[in-house]
This record gives sequence, structure tokens and C-alpha cells, in this order.
Amino acid sequence: MIEWRNLYRGLMMGASDIVPGVSGGTIAVVLGIYERFIEAINGVFTKEWKKHLAFLIPLGIGIVFAMWSLAGIINWALNHYPNQLMFLFLGLIAGVIPFLAKKSNYQETFGATHFIILILAALFVGSMVFVNQDPAGEAITEFGPSIYIMLFLSGWLASSAMILPGVSGSFLLLLIGMYPTFSNAIHNLVIEALIPLGLGIGLGLIVMSKVLRYLFHRFYYQTYALIIGLVVGSLVVVFPGFESDMVLNVFSIIFLIIGLLIAYGLGKVEH
Repeated sequence: MIEWRNLYRGLMMGASDIVPGVSGGTIAVVLGIYERFIEAINGVFTKEWKKHLAFLIPLGIGIVFAMWSLAGIINWALNHYPNQLMFLFLGLIAGVIPFLAKKSNYQETFGATHFIILILAALFVGSMVFVNQDPAGEAITEFGPSIYIMLFLSGWLASSAMILPGVSGSFLLLLIGMYPTFSNAIHNLVIEALIPLGLGIGLGLIVMSKVLRYLFHRFYYQTYALIIGLVVGSLVVVFPGFESDMVLNVFSIIFLIIGLLIAYGLGKVEH
């Protein structure tokens, strides 16, 4: 039976995937479906493919619809109220850490190696804050063989990051200068760009999900240490700083609290 409840989960994941610095994988953790998501992608090629497709189809519909319908709104918010939007996602990301800690049972399962993995992962993601994040740039509108290959590889890179909590696919697209093209293609349904992007995204999800599935099966608690580190490090990347306008800063704090409450509420319901 198709799990239509995944529609709203997909909407949340898709909305977060548009925002540079925010990972759809993190939202999957908030929603309590991360491990199931990894298993379902791998399970598409098994005898139980129907069960896994019943999980993935509504999730995929929600992700695609959110990315298409909300791309314009998210970009508008990033241009007009970037701090408030980022504080909202900051709250969502921070709110997932207690659930990750509980899931990993870190007080009993973590040793020195786990904390080293956690710290290195946090430093790796946090170091991205020093990389130029200027979203300015023109979308590619003329296509040829080399552009198709570039779009395919960009989709592969982005999806490999999207599936990792704390690592933003949109952020990586921003770093390689493909974010304007990605955003424009989704918002305006540029089929010529979406096909190679979609193929790259699909292949990236399959490959990375197999890697993560292997890690979960062989190194369960080490993988959770890695994920917690990635999420903690992403807080540094997402944090936009405060503005000179005190009123806007107050609204930023309000949105931070809203994000924390949403994460807490979803965590209580989903977990």
C-alpha cells in the first residue's frame, strides 16, 4: 500500500533541498525516516521492490513538487529575508541533534574513535563557511553536449550530498557555479536541463545509498557519529550572523524558536 503520509515528508525535504546550506537528509532525520529512506532506495532492485516503491513514490512526488512550487518563494525569501529563513532552518537542524544523540545512545556506545569521527566530520562541514558562497550568476540557457555532461555530473554531486545529513547539495551546486541553472531549470521546467540533472540525481542517490547502507550494516554507531558531526558542522555553515537592525534580529530569534519547536514536534510524532 502506498504510504501517502510521505507526501508531506517529501514536501519538507524538497523545500530544504532548495536552500544552500540545508540538507534534505537532515530533514529526513528529523522526520525519523532516514534509515528507511536509505533501505528503500536500495530495495528498489530487490524482490520487495513494490514495498519500497510504495514508500518512495509519494516521497518523490512531494520532493519534486516542493522544489518546483517553492523554488520561487524560497529564492524570494533568500533575497529579501535571508537571515530569518536561515534561522528557521538553523532551528530545524539544531532540533534534530537530541534525537540523533538518543538514537545513537552515545553515552553507552561512543568511545574515543566515535568522538574523533564526530569532530572531524563537524570540522569538515564547518570549514565550508570559509568558501565563497556568492549566489550571483547567470543560469545556463543554451545547451550542448558539454553542458549536458556538466548538468549530469552536477546532479550526481548534488544528490550524493543531499542524501547525507548536514551536507547540502544546493550548497555544492553554489560552489561550482551551477545553482542558478539548477534553480531556473526547476522553477521554469526547463526540460532540456532537467533530464540530464534528473539522471545524475538518480544515479547519485543509488550509489550513495549503497555506500550508506553498507556503513549502517557494518559500522552502525560510527556512522551515527559521522552523521551527528555533519549536522553539528552544518550549523556553522547555516548560521548567517546577526543584522544591524534589532527588529530583524528579534524576528530571526523568533524563527529560530519556531524551527526548534517544529523539529521537536515532528520528532515526538515521527519517532
